[in-house]
Amino acid sequence: MISIYKKKPDNLGIIASLLCLIHCLATPLLFVLQTTTFNVSNSVSFWWQSIDLIFLIVGFIAIYRSSKTTSKMLMKYLLWFCWLFLFFLVVNEKIHFFHIPEFIMYTTTLSLSALHFLNLKYCKCKDDSCCASNH
Repeated sequence: MISIYKKKPDNLGIIASLLCLIHCLATPLLFVLQTTTFNVSNSVSFWWQSIDLIFLIVGFIAIYRSSKTTSKMLMKYLLWFCWLFLFFLVVNEKIHFFHIPEFIMYTTTLSLSALHFLNLKYCKCKDDSCCASNH
């Protein structure tokens, strides 16, 4: 895990984003199953919902590391914008401030995964002198 964190933060970001998407897609199914099954405790919903926070933390770490090694300043801003928007969506889902359709969460996680993939493929520095954090 430490090796991925330090050497391949975009891989970590892609994995975390895709797992987050799977989590988002599976959540409605889990709650439907929970309401139709009699012997399911409420603790399932608590730990399942707290996985959101784990994905946000892992995503933050991946973006922090990726933004230090990207060669494109725009990529750095896009990664952080997507993460902040995802953070807003998760917090909003917890407190129900606005009604936001679920597909926006799906789109945001897919966008974050795609940005990590693009950063990994096209925006890597060859040496420390080109990185966006040095500009």
